[in-house]
Amino acid sequence: MRILRILAARMRGIYISARMRAVDFSAPSRLVQRAPRQILAGVCCVFTFGAAHAACPPSAIASLEKPGIGLRNGVDRGMLWRIERDGRTSWLYGTLHVGRGDWVRPGPTIQKALTQSDLLALELDSRDEATARTMAQPADPALVARVLSGERARRLERQNAEACVPPGTTSKLQPILQVTALAGLAGRADGLYPEFGVDETLAVSARNSSKPIVALENAADQLRVLTGESEDEEGQQIDAALDELESGKLRGQLKELADVWARSDAARLARYADWCDCLNTPAEQRLLKRLLDDRNPGLADGIERLHASGKGVFAAVGALHMIGPQGLPTLMASRGFTVTPVLTSAQEQTAVPMPALAAPSPAPRARGGKAVKGQRVQKGQKGAPAAAAKGGRPAAAAKAAPAAKGAKAPAKSAGKAPAKAPAAKGKVSR
Repeated sequence: MRILRILAARMRGIYISARMRAVDFSAPSRLVQRAPRQILAGVCCVFTFGAAHAACPPSAIASLEKPGIGLRNGVDRGMLWRIERDGRTSWLYGTLHVGRGDWVRPGPTIQKALTQSDLLALELDSRDEATARTMAQPADPALVARVLSGERARRLERQNAEACVPPGTTSKLQPILQVTALAGLAGRADGLYPEFGVDETLAVSARNSSKPIVALENAADQLRVLTGESEDEEGQQIDAALDELESGKLRGQLKELADVWARSDAARLARYADWCDCLNTPAEQRLLKRLLDDRNPGLADGIERLHASGKGVFAAVGALHMIGPQGLPTLMASRGFTVTPVLTSAQEQTAVPMPALAAPSPAPRARGGKAVKGQRVQKGQKGAPAAAAKGGRPAAAAKAAPAAKGAKAPAKSAGKAPAKAPAAKGKVSR
């Protein structure tokens, strides 16, 4: 059940330094050089220090060095809806609060929507100093002693040791936050890290383009949602989380959930309650209601308020906030927005790499087509026309290049597709 917190409640700001704002995900080499100072500094990120031991999962930064991890080209992942009202466009994007190293660059559709928006709206802004102070504020020692005692305390200690968390790192935090931290680390063996959470990488992209970031909630309210209505209920949630950590169930849930998210499979996510095996008790059902249904109207209020102020909003919140009759797409439609799915179908989604960066402009040429002094001409290309800026290929060759393997040739005399009629105001377009 702790998977609910990972997807629905963005709590990892306790462990990830707000100084991540300086990291540039567009350049892998700079990320590796700078992130150890930015991401791993301080108590927020001390969990990754344990990865130096051979039995520990690799740190987030070390995972970037694995073969096949590329940060340059992004691929569209997650669930995206376009919402329109009053002649303006905003966006709803369902995120995952953990991620893989090769997810840190937003895909072309996501990046375009973010670029066209005036601001990025997140559940919480983990860089905000007030948020960090609230989430890292020490709990009442007497409460910690009551909730984390006896066998429960020993089980938590064993799980911290297995996760390579140094003793005492989280011992002063609210008990539920101590176990939530472990839930966020459960996917590292499968390449899933809180440091690469989708919200955080979007925030980096927004900061790189000087785009404002607005929090839709505050840390104190999220903390109250997590702790429950009593110490007894908080203790029950901790026991359930420890059960899932010890059995390995949580790791499997997180991996499946990440796969569903990466495929943009909104239909399967909407059936989450049928396959998560996480709503078996009244306590689990109450937790889901607090994390989702009780929070969604407030999130919708914030998005509507920002949109009404004349801004185009890119609202990125946990993907479970997007499903069901109380999901944000449905709530925004009920408020008069035209809601159109953009990335929601695993069958229709295509993983389109971002276009390669344009090649440098050709060097100047002397009159008569000869290369100027110092310019090298490759063998077999003497007298060839200058390469096109994009891709660096001669224009004639580019025009005659065959279609990529697997690509379909355009149909002969294909007519222009008729434009789709706009969706009715206040309804979800399908």
